[in-house]
Formats: sequence, structure tokens, C-alpha cells
Amino acid sequence: ECPLCLLPQPPEAFPTLASCSHRSCWTCLEQYLRLAVSESRVPVSCPHCPATLQPTDIHRLLPEPALRDKYEEFLLRRLLVADPGTRWCPAPDCSYAVFAHGCAECPRLTCGREGCGTEFCYHCRQPWHPDGPCAPVPPAPSLATPTAQLAQPEELAHGEALAEAEDIKVCPRCSAFIMKINDGSCNRMNCTVCGCLFCWLCLREISDVHFLSPSGCTFWGKRPWSRTRRILWQLGMVLGAPMVISLAAGVAVPVITIGIPIYMGRKVLAGGPAALSRRSSLSGCQQCLSVTSSVLLSLFVSPIITALTVGVGVPLMLTYVYGTVVLSLCR
Repeated sequence: ECPLCLLPQPPEAFPTLASCSHRSCWTCLEQYLRLAVSESRVPVSCPHCPATLQPTDIHRLLPEPALRDKYEEFLLRRLLVADPGTRWCPAPDCSYAVFAHGCAECPRLTCGREGCGTEFCYHCRQPWHPDGPCAPVPPAPSLATPTAQLAQPEELAHGEALAEAEDIKVCPRCSAFIMKINDGSCNRMNCTVCGCLFCWLCLREISDVHFLSPSGCTFWGKRPWSRTRRILWQLGMVLGAPMVISLAAGVAVPVITIGIPIYMGRKVLAGGPAALSRRSSLSGCQQCLSVTSSVLLSLFVSPIITALTVGVGVPLMLTYVYGTVVLSLCR
């Protein structure tokens, strides 16, 4: 039975894959690859696991030569876009890439495609401008039409609502247009063209701790915090950290030290159906001894757990507040 279409198939209908041991029927794999390549989701992963399918398997499973050529083109573009020194020709209908390593001091580039020869700038990636500085990067386009700027207030409000409902921004690495519904959902974006992980709010390539830093960008939300709110929050963290950390440690120490023995005593005393059957065969002294021994053992272990929790947690919180927050505040 195919795990995708849930239909019984003969053994020869399940092709083997070089990347993993998962099996699906030919029809499902062809449909899956056709959809993935048409949506430029290249490299293509296995439909059951993150393993990347080998190009030989994709060429064997894709029936249309046009799709195979498109897969090769998308795969090549994905590799070139990931290279920070590659520049794409800005001429219309020209997809030629120029390897421009070490061209920062001499930024004039020329497209090498036959019949093109377009000259463009290494820095701004726009047509060559010998008499002036690089033009500023244009703002990210929105879905509001140009005529909405001259419309009546009612139409303008409608256009702003459309722009807020859906927005288009540019990938910071490959400049591919990416659309996201601006509903306050996750701001951690992954470009399907070059694989760049970036923040939707600040359009910067991010690491896993980007949203933990006091930069104003939030994991969920429609817009980052204002500069005033961010600075006030950072100052509040720096000034109030000793009091908050001391209060948290003062509450955690007695709660952990006393709470663990109480919890273990109630756990041993209550137990469950198995404990009830065992208690029926034990005398009162044996039950009391069992509860007392568990409480005494917990009283010995709980101070160690408390010391580890406070000894590790407090330095980490102080390092974050007076390291990351202070550096962000000084910028």
C-alpha cells in the first residue's frame, strides 16, 4: 500500500530512492516532484523525511523534459544565489550570472551573455551609473495600486487595509519577492529560492537567537517595537534585573527545597491502584516507614537541585542582561 495515496500497488510500482529507504508509488512521486519543481522548491526533499532526493532519481522520476530542465536551472540558481559574490544581470529577460569576487573597488560589471553586454554596478546591482553614487534601495512594494495614492479617503483606507492584509518584501540575500499575510504570525521566514533565514520585520539574516535579543523584533507581531519602547524596556531590564533575579531566586529556593519532599511524600502515599494493593498487605508501621524514607531522601536531594538551579540560572540571566542587553543599548 502506498503511504501517500493509500492504494494497493504491485511491488514494481515502488521505485527505490538513493537518498533514503522510504517507498511511494510512481504516480505519487511524479505528482509530488512535478509540484515541487513548478513551485521552485529545489532541492527537493523526500515526501516522508528531510533527506534530499538525488538528481539521478529526479531525472528518472520526472517524465517531462521541460520539468527536468527547469529543475536543473532552479538547482543552479539556488547554488549561485547562495554565493555572496554572484551578481545577476538586471537587464529584462536576462538570467545571466556574473562571478564578481573582489570587485568592490572596481564595481563596473559587464554581462557576458552573447547579445546582452549590459553594464551594471556591483554594489547596488542596478545599471551602471558613472556620474553619481549608488541609488538608494527602493522600498518594498505593497499590493496597493499606484492609483490608490490619489484616491478618495474611503478608497485610500481600503488600499491601506489591503496593504496591511498582505505584504510583499524582498529577500535580503537574493532579492526574490516574498509575500506574507500580515496577520501577526511567525516572522521567521525561509526563502525558497536561496534558503536564507531572515526576519520579516527588519529584513536581516538571522540566527536562532535573533528574537531573544532586545532588538525590538518579535517572533509574532505585525511590526517591531518603536525605538522609545525598546530603549525603555532595555533600561528597565538593566535597572530592575538585580531585584527581579533576587526575588525569583528567593522564591525558588524555599519552593524547591520544601516542595520536592512534600511532593514525593504525597506521591508515595497516594501512589495509585498498584500502591493501594501493596498498602493493603503492609502494616501501618511499614507504610509510615516508606513515606518517611522518601521524604528524608528528598530532603537530602532537594538542596542539591536548588543549588544547581540557582547557581546556573542566576549567572545565565545576569550574563544576558548585562551582556546582550547592555551591548544592544549602547548601539
